[in-house]
Amino acid sequence: MKQLMACLTFDFDAMSGLVARGMMTPTPISRGEFGAVAVPRILQLLKRYDIKSSFFVPGVVIGTYPQLCERIVAEGHELGNHGWTHVPPASLSPELEEEGLVRGNEAIFKLTGRNPAGYRSPSWDLSNHTVDFLLRHDFLYESSMMAHDHEPYRVRQGDVVHADEPMEFGKETSLVEMPISWSLDDFPHFEFLRTSTSLMPGLMNASGVLENWLNDFEYMRRNCDWGVLTYTCHPYVIGRGHRMLMLERLIEGLVEKGAHFVTLEAAARAYLERA
Repeated sequence: MKQLMACLTFDFDAMSGLVARGMMTPTPISRGEFGAVAVPRILQLLKRYDIKSSFFVPGVVIGTYPQLCERIVAEGHELGNHGWTHVPPASLSPELEEEGLVRGNEAIFKLTGRNPAGYRSPSWDLSNHTVDFLLRHDFLYESSMMAHDHEPYRVRQGDVVHADEPMEFGKETSLVEMPISWSLDDFPHFEFLRTSTSLMPGLMNASGVLENWLNDFEYMRRNCDWGVLTYTCHPYVIGRGHRMLMLERLIEGLVEKGAHFVTLEAAARAYLERA
């Protein structure tokens, strides 16, 4: 019997991702504030379809919007560690990275009474020390890497990457990777972002993105008896009206294809039981 899972995940960054890019003037801050408008819309939609989801929230955002985060937990959703700020771990010293990881855990523990099972790196850019820290602090899974599309796998430790020699793979660890993809992330498709050094055009038609997202699940359905496909959304991105309609159509389309909606923690534990 097929067991095909879909994980709808939400990175509730609010303004923290923009602040991490140095965008701290009133307009980008207000852009991030829209995330607080969008989270109740998302929660209402998830409740309508009886879906439990995983929310990854930086500690500074938990502190900024404690009541919204309390509601996320109260409605049965998973709260995962997304750092303390949204600065990528690869840009931090090892000391600051671990300090932020611990502070994020503490903020989540105050809300849930338990340490988070999962971690997702801000901007999906792990450092060479991140896996060591996640193992040290007893995480079950992490969700920032892309070596598969719908099959979890064990995270390696001790890879050696050479510029001009073959790759040396390290040893597998107990940490489970719940893989993600930029193609299944709403941000690059939809967000117009202009900085002093780059331009992200975004603003794509939602119908085309929806077709791609459903077709990735369809490919898994046709070729696998077991699998997990993870979608990553950001409230201030997906929460705009026409994209909320797209999200609802995504849910309906996945239901028609036989998807079981689970949290990332539940999917990681299912992978371990299967293994």
